[in-house]
This record gives sequence, structure tokens and C-alpha cells, in this order.
Amino acid sequence: MSHHVYAFEPPERFVAGTVGAPGERTFFLQARGGGRLISVALEKVQVSLLAEKLEELLQEAHRRFGVDLAAEPAAETADNEPLDTPLDEEFRVGTLGLQFDVDTATVVIEAIAVGEEEAEEPEEDEDDELATADRDRLRVRLTPAATRAFIERAKRVVASGRPPCPLCGQPLDARGHLCPRHNGYRR
Repeated sequence: MSHHVYAFEPPERFVAGTVGAPGERTFFLQARGGGRLISVALEKVQVSLLAEKLEELLQEAHRRFGVDLAAEPAAETADNEPLDTPLDEEFRVGTLGLQFDVDTATVVIEAIAVGEEEAEEPEEDEDDELATADRDRLRVRLTPAATRAFIERAKRVVASGRPPCPLCGQPLDARGHLCPRHNGYRR
């Protein structure tokens, strides 16, 4: 079975976004460039962890290699536009990979499709590269400034969902919330 590598080095646009009402949202990573538009679906926690780990990667690149990091992304680079259409899911993300390329001073993000064995039952695999070699993937190369802009948008997208319960931290539902801190009584 053949696999596709959707490479954007660099993309015209790379963002995290959602479709749907809070509590029923589907999260996407979307890359546009060279007349192509690729959207891949992933979980909210993956978007949140991606933003967190990208921040850590930029800090480490600054510490180890002296990469210039702007304190904040410039206001003109902030992307608050909705996801581009048509929104066709190419695949669901199972694995995310991050790398800092010292030679080009860029961040490389790889989103790798869920494999059949991951969808059925996760298993420890000694050689992850061999296990993911035959899967579709989205590869994006970003400058540190573009990475910071992505991080800020991803954080806004994750935070724009349902507010957390002040007692247990679980998302509040418009129909009510069974809070474990209240022994299951609705709040």
C-alpha cells in the first residue's frame, strides 16, 4: 500500500482549528501552500501538547543554539481566520514528531496517520520509524516566528472550548455537569 507525504517547506499557512460546537468539536491541523490544502484531524489533547512541546523546543533551541526568539509573535502575523474550505480530512493523526533543524534554524513538525495496530490495540514497538514508515504524513517546516504564531493560535483554539469546572477541572456541559467532587450531584 502506498503512502503520501504532504510536505510544506514552508507553508503559506499552517494553523490549528476546529469545526463544531464546544463539546462536539473536531480539531484539525491545516496546511496550505503551492496550490494545495491539506487538513488532518486530531484530538484536543494532541493540539494542546503540540503547542506545549513546541514552546519547549523553541526554548531549548534558544538555550543550545542561540536561536533568536521574539517574545511574542508580531500582531500582523496573528492568524484569526477560520479554517480554509473545503475541509476534507486526509487522515487522523496518531503520532506527532518535532525536530529543530540547526542548519536552517527551522522547526519541523510531522503529523503521522494512525496505523491499523494503533486503532485496534496499542502495542510497544522497538522501532517506531519502521512502524510508521508506511503511513501517510504531513510534514511542515516553520521559522521560529511562524512557530510562535502557531503556538498562540493553538492555545486560543484549545481554550475556546467549554469552561472547566472550578472544583474538578472537567469541562462543564450546557446540560449540566456531574461533578465527582459533589458526589455526582448535578451543578
